[in-house]
Amino acid sequence: MSKYIVSSSPHIANQRTVANIMLEVLIALAPAVIASVVFYGFYALFLCVLSVGAAVGTEALYNLVMKREQTVKDCSAIVTGLLVAMNVPVSVPFYVPVIGSAFAIFFVKMLFGGIGKNFANPAITARIFLLLAWASFMTNFVPPIIWSKGEAFKYFACTFKGSAGLGDVAAMTTATPLASLRLGAEKVGELDVLSMFLGNIGGSLGETSALALLIGGVYLIIRRIIDWRVPTVYLATVTLFALIYGAAKGSVGTYILPSLFGGGLMLGAFFMATDYATSPNTKIGLIVYAFGLGIITSLIRFFGNYPEGVSFAILLMNIVTPFIDKFILPRPFGYLPPDKGGAK
Repeated sequence: MSKYIVSSSPHIANQRTVANIMLEVLIALAPAVIASVVFYGFYALFLCVLSVGAAVGTEALYNLVMKREQTVKDCSAIVTGLLVAMNVPVSVPFYVPVIGSAFAIFFVKMLFGGIGKNFANPAITARIFLLLAWASFMTNFVPPIIWSKGEAFKYFACTFKGSAGLGDVAAMTTATPLASLRLGAEKVGELDVLSMFLGNIGGSLGETSALALLIGGVYLIIRRIIDWRVPTVYLATVTLFALIYGAAKGSVGTYILPSLFGGGLMLGAFFMATDYATSPNTKIGLIVYAFGLGIITSLIRFFGNYPEGVSFAILLMNIVTPFIDKFILPRPFGYLPPDKGGAK
């Protein structure tokens, strides 16, 4: 006998499943993963594998202990683990992304009921947790490797001691380009924007190459996995703020490209701010949400004590999302206004 499913209208058939969506996200993240290996060697890939393994293992163990149906097959834990890895520098010890992924899955995802019920993006919350727990590791950026010098395995020296395993830490570490934004237009003008765009600079694994992230982000938009409004409005707001800030400093346009290509803006805009569960449900709500992301990010970057504001902006706007949905209500399905024949 056929199985009948009774549910409320509207009845819309869709072949897309959670697993399919997550696989699309993994495909979109592939350029950033490849770029991380190209610029930082095989230790970057090692950290990605460990982070994904910790995320999947934590979710599987939680379901086993709580006697729940296993959900690891939906691939969402793989995406979370990979995003956590993308948010750490290559100079961290192996246990940093492992603990970050376990934190993201256990405390932010599973304790709130699993996928779709989390109040904030698990990966971005894990990044903030790691930043608070290991600030020295999370803000310690090392330069890209030189393959011709046989440095493919260079950063494996960080496995247990972080960049301290490299010897002269002072000679190895490099400042993030975002730190230059508040040093004046002259310092900002000295930044190598092309290297920032390609990813040939120090930074977290998956956020240095704006090109790789743009390729993945455009893929997600074309495949209609994410709503184009969030990254577009987010990036446009940061651009506008950088333009205004530069004009106030007497250097129009100087701050725009470093603001767009530096830090985790591209990674956050395309891969974490667009999380279905933690972003608004209406088109107008998404625009308000993305505008808020841009304002908070810019304020922290230009006026805060910490050079990067993407993580905090996404977490804060995730918390605000329920209020946006409360005050910006979606139009009921099938609704027609009175002037077009609808009921008064």
